Amino acid sequence: MHCPFCRHPDSRVVDSRTADDGAAIRRRRQCPHCSRRFTTVENASLTVIKRSGVTEPFSRDKVIAGVRKACQGRPVTEDALAQLGQRVEEAVRATGSAELSTHDVGLAILGPLQDLDLVAYLRFASVYKAFESLEDFEAAIAELRQAHPRAAGPEAQGDEAATGREDTGAPEETGRAAKGRAAGGEAQSAPPGVPSPTGGGARGENSRGGPADGADGAPATAAAD
Repeated sequence: MHCPFCRHPDSRVVDSRTADDGAAIRRRRQCPHCSRRFTTVENASLTVIKRSGVTEPFSRDKVIAGVRKACQGRPVTEDALAQLGQRVEEAVRATGSAELSTHDVGLAILGPLQDLDLVAYLRFASVYKAFESLEDFEAAIAELRQAHPRAAGPEAQGDEAATGREDTGAPEETGRAAKGRAAGGEAQSAPPGVPSPTGGGARGENSRGGPADGADGAPATAAAD
């Protein structure tokens, strides 16, 4: 390899180590002519074919830049974006193909992005899948709710709370009805002027010293007549 400083046609490797979790090799080289050192990175070539037919090397930085736009205003850190870029590159390299279309790259982004942030995923998918109507968004949201039930947590919790209120309402009404029936039963069991069946009348007679009859044994009302 030519020296980037003096253009000498040769250089020697003084150090080598893996980089990007084994996806690349980082080499430290020294020029025998000017003695300057420089670093090179070796990785397997991967080409992306754009829609226009133009080809360009796969760039993890471009993937991260595109996802960063979809994540604007979302609680997504740069470390999370870097991990997403690595996952995307690993996925496209795992296909074993040296050439990929932009469609393949976008498809590899959707999975990790859905795990990262659902709102950012919906933004990216609306461009990647070319949404043209509200029905497209509604269909995508329905798929997300099926795949991520917890994402609809507030609504689901609201429904559960409403259901709980409905369920607890019936016992309360039943309890009030039972109290009403109990109160009605007491009122019916002890009308004014009638001794209570629980023995209250007997206690009243004992306290008065027996029934108040007339001198001839007839009731007091008859004696008065």
